[in-house]
Amino acid sequence: MNPRIKELITESILVKQNILKNTDLLDTVEQVVNETTAALKGEKKVLFCGNGGSAADAQHIAAELSGRFYLDREPLFAEALHVNSSALTSIANDYGFDEVFARMVKAKGRPGDVLFAMTTSGNSPNIIKAIEAARKQQMIVVGMTGITGGEIAKKCDYLINIPSADTPRIQEGHMVIGHLICELVEKNIFGK
Repeated sequence: MNPRIKELITESILVKQNILKNTDLLDTVEQVVNETTAALKGEKKVLFCGNGGSAADAQHIAAELSGRFYLDREPLFAEALHVNSSALTSIANDYGFDEVFARMVKAKGRPGDVLFAMTTSGNSPNIIKAIEAARKQQMIVVGMTGITGGEIAKKCDYLINIPSADTPRIQEGHMVIGHLICELVEKNIFGK
């Protein structure tokens, strides 16, 4: 057997063990669950943005909230901003790719809505601009990054910085936390 197979699985497990040991990070996750629950109970929206693998993760988490996670229940308003390819490409063409999410946040975001800004580096220009737009819209901003938090670290209300500098391990951590948030928000709202 290729020894790298076990090494990669071990690396993934180690990141999750480091998440489990980080009580500050776990407290932040709990606060994000509470903020997201309150927003959705108050008929607010949850918006997600990310590039590449983070876009896929954003879409996945949004689908779990808007469709269902464990419970057969009413849908929740959650949307990944990149899924409208016509809007994405027209904004990129007319205003530049750095503006794609900011422009959508300006159009869709309202005070009290939640923006999950996903970037493993914390330095993606279009994510930074989306956060800045969300702050102007008086939205709650949750950054999901790698260990350093990058440029967005000080721009977010809540920072979920996975304790890794390795992109695949960070994204795996984002999905663990994303699923956790979906399960707890669903339980908080629908109480089953």
